[in-house]
Amino acid sequence: MTRVAIQGATGYTALELMRILLRHPEVQITAITSRSETGHVTSVHPSLAERLDLSFENLSAEQLGDRADVCFCCLPHVASMESVPQLLAAGMKVIDLSADYRLNDPGVYEQWYGHVHTDPTRLGSTVYGLPELFGDRIPGEELIANPGCYTSASILALAPLVMNAWVSPKGIIIDAKSGVSGAGRSPKTNLLYCECNENISAYGVGTHRHQPEIEQVLSKISDASVDVIFTPHLTPMDRGILATIYAYPNGKASDEKWLTCMRHFYSDKPFVRVVEHLPKTKDVAYTNYCDITVRVVKDRVIVLAALDNLIKGAAGVAVQNFNLMCGYPEARALIV
Repeated sequence: MTRVAIQGATGYTALELMRILLRHPEVQITAITSRSETGHVTSVHPSLAERLDLSFENLSAEQLGDRADVCFCCLPHVASMESVPQLLAAGMKVIDLSADYRLNDPGVYEQWYGHVHTDPTRLGSTVYGLPELFGDRIPGEELIANPGCYTSASILALAPLVMNAWVSPKGIIIDAKSGVSGAGRSPKTNLLYCECNENISAYGVGTHRHQPEIEQVLSKISDASVDVIFTPHLTPMDRGILATIYAYPNGKASDEKWLTCMRHFYSDKPFVRVVEHLPKTKDVAYTNYCDITVRVVKDRVIVLAALDNLIKGAAGVAVQNFNLMCGYPEARALIV
């Protein structure tokens, strides 16, 4: 059994993480932390009644290290970079679900997140936890940077195309929609029911922090300077990501050829489904799947990808990373 702690366990992602780990036969959840809550887990997550008998505690890294072998760090950015070095020093392996270790350049991090990185020596050496692309680097690692939800959908959709130079690395447009849970559980005016119900709105136009993450990963795997315009939208649904991506093809190809190439690329990846139909968020809700398809329209290639932002975009891929890190089958506890 691997003893697991969850740091910052009050959010939506942490709840999904606990639900998955509770059905993992080699996992025992031994600690859940919060700096604001002290009650039983059911005081925040009633759906875990009679499934997990733990209370929220404000534990130090040393105390967590006495109880757990692996810590899922679900803290927000900045708070995470303060905690991760202490967790590692306490002898735990860490899967960080914040953005603090995803970017390689501390200057880029400061530009997009507005904070000086206090643990810069780990940037660029921490494995980016997208198993479909970097799975061979994850086993045995001490720290994994879990990817973002928008980034997972966008990178998985584009990776085969840019790696094989099937599309131009320039002029890529990503139009993505997310459910409200993607904004987290903290109360915000724009997330009130009366604000987001019966409404769809763009936000972070030209300034969203996932844009440099997408460009960094796609540039790395393609050995080219990939340039994207990323525009996110908030949609009145609980969960889900749908990304519609436009790129210029290098040469001509039919829908059938593109689909065949995509299927070949992901043939041994259990959680990417290349489908003929147009993906929908309901098709992947509550699962760890990412559904992808492709169409040729006039002089463009259009790639569509759908995933559950809380699972394949956060908790599910974190468990994929955990399984690979600890030597368990990659799909353990993720296919039900």
